[in-house]
Amino acid sequence: MMRKLIILIAWCGLGSIAFVTLSPIGLRPELGSAGFERFAAYGALGVLFVVAYPRRFTLMMIFILGVAVSLELLQHLTPDRHGHIADAAQKVIGGLVGSSAAKFAHLWRDRS
Repeated sequence: MMRKLIILIAWCGLGSIAFVTLSPIGLRPELGSAGFERFAAYGALGVLFVVAYPRRFTLMMIFILGVAVSLELLQHLTPDRHGHIADAAQKVIGGLVGSSAAKFAHLWRDRS
């Protein structure tokens, strides 16, 4: 039951990030600096997907990286948004850090 809930939360998180990334700029919530928001959002997404699919670590890392780059590229199809390499890099690094942190926590827990 708990695993299904985490899977649901991970996919809802992805949907939320996709909405915020592709919606008009006025609908984007602002919680702090944009760079920190990107890093934190993809870090959390990385954690959620690695926890949801613990045996698919490599696939989840590739998935998160693909999502980050794809959503950044899709911004070019919207009239008031634009993707940047620096933005994609912040998202990719956040995803890598979050995914890796979840994997290391899982390995550490198993050693204890």
